[in-house]
Amino acid sequence: MPQLNPAPWFAILVFSWLVILTVVIPKTNSHTFPNDPSPQSTHTPKTEPWNWPWA
Repeated sequence: MPQLNPAPWFAILVFSWLVILTVVIPKTNSHTFPNDPSPQSTHTPKTEPWNWPWA
């Protein structure tokens, strides 16, 4: 049964993790968003009650 031989599968595992750690992770970490959200102010505007003409 060749699937019980761990040598080729371990090498595939190691090489795939090397690719992920050296290519994929830096590529995703260097991604910048085009519209960085601006911080919202904590000030709540004062609201006035609405005077309904029929109420």
